[in-house]
Amino acid sequence: MTEVIIVKNEREAGDIYGRSVADLIKTKPNAVLGLATGSSPLAAYQSLAHIVHSEHIDVSQVRGFALDEYLGLPLDHPQSYHSTIHRTVVEPLGLNPDLVHVPGDVLDGAPLSDGERIAAAGPAYDRAIEEAGGIDVQILGIGTDGHVGFNEPGSSLASGTRVKTLVEQTRIDNARFFDDDINKVPTHCITQGIGTILKARHLVLLAFGSGKAEAVAETVEGGVSAFCPASALQMHPHATIIVDEEAASRLRHKDYYRYAYAHKPAWQRI
Repeated sequence: MTEVIIVKNEREAGDIYGRSVADLIKTKPNAVLGLATGSSPLAAYQSLAHIVHSEHIDVSQVRGFALDEYLGLPLDHPQSYHSTIHRTVVEPLGLNPDLVHVPGDVLDGAPLSDGERIAAAGPAYDRAIEEAGGIDVQILGIGTDGHVGFNEPGSSLASGTRVKTLVEQTRIDNARFFDDDINKVPTHCITQGIGTILKARHLVLLAFGSGKAEAVAETVEGGVSAFCPASALQMHPHATIIVDEEAASRLRHKDYYRYAYAHKPAWQRI
C-alpha cells in the first residue's frame, strides 16, 4: 500500500521531504534527484535549501532530472521549465547547473517540424537517467484530473519520455503564466512517461487543497487506471503521498493512515 502522510500545511510537508533528501545527500553525495515544477514542490525545495545551507551539506555532486518541458520555447524563456528549475531549485540549493537536466535541453526551442530531432530526445533522456544510475527520489505534484508530469488521463502506464499534445484545459490553466494569452502557451511538451517515473527508487507526491481531494482519493484508494495516471503509484514499492487535511478529505481510511504513520519506527520513515 502507498504510504499516506497527512500534515497540517505545506511547510510541514516540505520539512518532511527536505529532511529526507538532506539525509540522502549526506550518505550519497552524488544523489540523483527527480525534479518537478509547479506550486506544490516549492515549500519542499525551500526546506531542503534551508537545511543544506544551515548544515553546510556539500551538494556539488548532486544531479537532477526534471519531469517535463514545453516544446518550442527557448531555454532562456522565463516560463520554460529549464528556467523555472534553475530559478526554484538550482540557485537556492547551490547545485552545479551542469549536473541538472530538463527534457528539452537538447532541443533548445527546436520547432515541431524538426521531427527527427524531437523524436530522438525522449529516448535519449531516458538513457541519460539510466547512465546516471537512476533517480533516487522523484518529487511529484498532481493535477485535479490525476495527471503527473504532462501525462494526461489515458497515458500509457508503461510510457517512457516522449512528446505529448497538451490538452486545452492545461493550456487554459497555464495561460496565466503567458500574459493570460492561450495563444502564447505551447501546444506540445516533452515529458517523462509513467514508466520512466516508476523506475525512480522513491516517489514523493505532494498535494494540497480541496481541489486535489478527488484526485488524491482516486490515486490512493481507486483502481489502477490510465485514466488516473497517478494511480500507478500503487504499483511502486516505495511511494509516499504527503497531503494536507483538505486534500485528504475524501480518503476513506484517513484514520488508518494517521495511525500507521504515528506508530511507524523513525528509521522506517521517509
